[in-house]
Amino acid sequence: MKRDLFQAMGTTVDVTAPTDDAIMETRRFFDAVEGTCSRFLLESELNHINRCPASEVSLSPLMAQVMHAADTARTISHGFVDAGLGTAVRAWGYDRSFEGVRDRSDRAAPVVETRPEWSVQGAVLTRSRGTTIDLGGVAKGWTCDLAVERGDACIVSAGGDVRSAVPDAVVEIVDPWGDITASALLGVGALATSSVSRRRWRFGDREANHLIDPRTMEPSVGPVLQASAITATALEAEAAAKAILLQGADGLAWADRQPWIRGALAVWRDGSVYATTGLEMAA
Repeated sequence: MKRDLFQAMGTTVDVTAPTDDAIMETRRFFDAVEGTCSRFLLESELNHINRCPASEVSLSPLMAQVMHAADTARTISHGFVDAGLGTAVRAWGYDRSFEGVRDRSDRAAPVVETRPEWSVQGAVLTRSRGTTIDLGGVAKGWTCDLAVERGDACIVSAGGDVRSAVPDAVVEIVDPWGDITASALLGVGALATSSVSRRRWRFGDREANHLIDPRTMEPSVGPVLQASAITATALEAEAAAKAILLQGADGLAWADRQPWIRGALAVWRDGSVYATTGLEMAA
């Protein structure tokens, strides 16, 4: 087996694959998805879509696949993970790659009244006026999935998302303070971790972060600082982790009721750690 690290989608991607050629193919695939779906690349297809005033837009085959993945994430998360929240994400200050985001304490907190409405049918995206798309973790998780499902990689880890085809794979869940809070048996499956501990800044008189709650169109303010979920795919794990975090005190109970979530863990702001009964720890 071969292993390599490379930078893509604003994070470090760790790939284990049978050959060097398979690693290079995985890298090319990440680059292709980033070039299509990144909101930080001016000429990406995503930015062309968001700049287009038309309510219906034709999508490339790759973008259509990712938008259908985003639709799946929205459905299974009961609306908590919505790719249409780009307007609110930008309004709250995350309008450039994170290393360029600065505190904006001198500004009043924004009021975002536009509710995202969008649908995708085949290769056509339809959205209401004022709805902009932010694919964020959806594109990252989907790319991890495809790299493994196509047979190029055995394990892909990218910025908190892990997809594995290795039956005895074990993953360590690290808390926001850098300590290992759990070693979970992943096996053939996926894990994602969502956190508001790092990507945060001041906006007006309050703290902002990158995770927008679609119920309020404001950054998450609940008691959970970090959530992790194990599912069959990284796309599902992304949706689960974000939905758990956004639901706060009710998140793990919600996760326990979802048959597609194998296990989940939440770290609260006070350092307390809780997990669902289904989370399988490594020996």
